[in-house]
Amino acid sequence: MLGDYRIEGRRAADIAASVERAVGSGELEPGQLLPSMRELAVRLGVNPNTVAAAYRTLRERGVIETDGRRGSRVRPRPATTGREYIRVDVPEGTRDLTGGNPDPALLPPLAPALAAAAEQGDREPVLYGDALVEPELARIARAELTADGVPDGPVAVTSGSLDAVERVLAAHLRPGDAVAVEDPGWGGLLDLVPALGLRTVPVEVDDEGPLPEAVGRALVGGARALVVTDRAQNPTGAAVTAPRARALRSVLEGHPETLLIEDDHGYKIVDQPLHPLAGTTHSWAVVRSAAKAYGPDLRLAVLTGDPVTVDRVRGRQRLGPGWVSRLLQRAVVRLWADGAVDGRAVAAAYGRRRDALIAALARRGVAAHGRSGMNVWIPVPDETGAVARLLHAGWAVAPGARFRTSAPPGIRITVSSLAEDERDDEIERLADAVAAAIGPAPARRYG
Repeated sequence: MLGDYRIEGRRAADIAASVERAVGSGELEPGQLLPSMRELAVRLGVNPNTVAAAYRTLRERGVIETDGRRGSRVRPRPATTGREYIRVDVPEGTRDLTGGNPDPALLPPLAPALAAAAEQGDREPVLYGDALVEPELARIARAELTADGVPDGPVAVTSGSLDAVERVLAAHLRPGDAVAVEDPGWGGLLDLVPALGLRTVPVEVDDEGPLPEAVGRALVGGARALVVTDRAQNPTGAAVTAPRARALRSVLEGHPETLLIEDDHGYKIVDQPLHPLAGTTHSWAVVRSAAKAYGPDLRLAVLTGDPVTVDRVRGRQRLGPGWVSRLLQRAVVRLWADGAVDGRAVAAAYGRRRDALIAALARRGVAAHGRSGMNVWIPVPDETGAVARLLHAGWAVAPGARFRTSAPPGIRITVSSLAEDERDDEIERLADAVAAAIGPAPARRYG
């Protein structure tokens, strides 16, 4: 069962640490079955409750998972092996299309907004006990959410989208609960769920978002939460359409106790309208990040949801960081008020690059996907081979393993830095390299 590795310890913390060290070093491999609690207690000469406490700690840390009588196993993708480590080392001189970053040329200058926020802070310093959310930020955010059809709800501010998702999940779920997530989907989320001790249930997606039948299976199977990317889905570029939203709402209406989280990180960089699902279930949250449109280092996202969910998030926030800097919030207000980002122009710029690459690939018999955002997803028969051959040809692309659980292989190309100048044939050269690396691929769903 464990080969030559011996779990050690007399206390629960020591036993848990022994297992976690072995997982981190590779001595215990993903999927490996651990001894039953009673068996390990006898082996170590401790009370079974001690082993039970150790296994509970390991579940909460996302190191192992327990499936009733089938026992406890090392997670297939434990939190100690984050997907960010599944990356390509980009040699000097290689064109790097792996990062998922926005085009710096499309980001607004931050100095004027930060200076204005600092001046306001000098006049009106924020002190302990003051409001957690800048009133003008809440007003503008709520007005835009309402205009996009998001139900009324209080507003909170978090340090980015992933921080918001983590806080909402922690506010409602307990270790061992299942969360339905898009597959392929955001690597950060796919790491976060097991790190919280939760179980990942993959849901297939196509160009219009999660498949309703796959969501239905996940919820019938016991998933207590569903995370949906409304637009600019990473890595596929999917965007939820009006018909798909109606179908998903119909599924969710049959499961009103589901915790629904919608990630709208594509805010201000997409031209597709938002078709929210919020309000279909009792507990819901919608998250909008400033990262892609205004700069990743801003680390600010707006969260709205039902009153209970937002109140729980705010309450827990008070016991940790307290609040997201009001100085930063005021800077974002200034950026919004000044119209620092022309969302339509930014969306059009990314759209031209996506469409040009997808069209160039299609002319070479290669199917690719990307309705919105800054990424193109290409199904491939041999992911490792495709990445290696492209790297050899001078192009670094992201391996699909960073973004998928059970979906077929693929590669992700970030288009934000591709040249739009017609005199530069970069996109054509990239399409040639991709076609040579993977050969023609039939069109198909991602999952």
